[in-house]
Amino acid sequence: MQRPHKAYPVELAQFHSADYVEFLHRINPDTQHLFANELSKYNLGEDCPVFENLFEFCQIYAGGTIDAARRLNHQLCDIAINWAGGLHHAKKCEASGFCYINDLVLGILELLKYHSRVLYIDIDVHHGDGVEEAFYFTDRVMTVSFHKYGDLFFPGTGDVKEIGEREGKFYAINVPLKDGIDDGSFTRLFRTIISKVVEMYRPGVIVLQCGADSLAGDRLGCFNLSIDGHAECVRFVKKFNLPLLVTGGGGYTKENVARCWTVETGVLLDTELPNEIPDNEYIKYFSPDHLLRIPNGHMENLNTKSYLSTIKTQVLENLRFIQHAPGVQMQEVPPDFYIPDFDEDGQNPDERMNRHTQDKQIQRDDEYYEGDNDNDHDMDDA
Repeated sequence: MQRPHKAYPVELAQFHSADYVEFLHRINPDTQHLFANELSKYNLGEDCPVFENLFEFCQIYAGGTIDAARRLNHQLCDIAINWAGGLHHAKKCEASGFCYINDLVLGILELLKYHSRVLYIDIDVHHGDGVEEAFYFTDRVMTVSFHKYGDLFFPGTGDVKEIGEREGKFYAINVPLKDGIDDGSFTRLFRTIISKVVEMYRPGVIVLQCGADSLAGDRLGCFNLSIDGHAECVRFVKKFNLPLLVTGGGGYTKENVARCWTVETGVLLDTELPNEIPDNEYIKYFSPDHLLRIPNGHMENLNTKSYLSTIKTQVLENLRFIQHAPGVQMQEVPPDFYIPDFDEDGQNPDERMNRHTQDKQIQRDDEYYEGDNDNDHDMDDA
């Protein structure tokens, strides 16, 4: 368990526009009425509300995904998890779908410093539009999204015909599904497509977004997956034995989100968890049975065998157009960390510091290197 640093504005601006990052830094509930034009411009409001400490929230979850990517890059772990991340709808210059900063894009950009090809897989019930859009014109990232499509379902993108453009043509894969898909249908399709993708694309690292709103009974979702069905996708991806960055995502029946990511943490750690939830301060949320796993529901599966076969055929046909795994020219690897200006000696020792300032002065004991190769030796945790 590693405490992430809070991502600095300059890190967030590796993908997002500097003016958007600056606005998120500045806005708060008490002053938002003064910025009506900016709120509209950056799409803050209805499903992206302004709340207290919004920017710090973004810094923490984005910092977690960036740190996870860096640990993988430096081979400090094989699998890195940030359940707080996975906010896949955020765009370069605007918020979307309760996603303000796209930590996934920032993490992938970090991974691209060390890996020629990154595979992004998304099993959230919503289309991973922000990640797909960010890499729509490149062959160095392949995005694969399994999601509900049609009936004006948010965000309205993700047709099987959306395949990327220019250098990125055929490197965006969309698997549009209908209401009620069950474990068997979903996992069969997932295994078939992901197996072929890994075979053809040969990624050096995988990013897996595990949105739990694809579970049965989700308040906003419309799929019929059990936790075991959802976790089977995680188990299958793990078997490729590639460096793996795992994030959370959507999920609106909170007790089932907690159940799902607990089970999947166990899968990633090769640990079988008992079904009985032990007594804890949150046990009342898991009444009346206090069980970890939930079965799938009783929704009608509107995904006919014919429909799923058609989708599978189209996706596999598109993969045939990938002639070979793309390579990249050798180039100097950019540095990992940006070190902020912070004058520790200039602090008045008689002044009480708030928690945020104290955090900046913490020297982490789990940094990546020791010695001459330590780019992060003087890095303060933020």
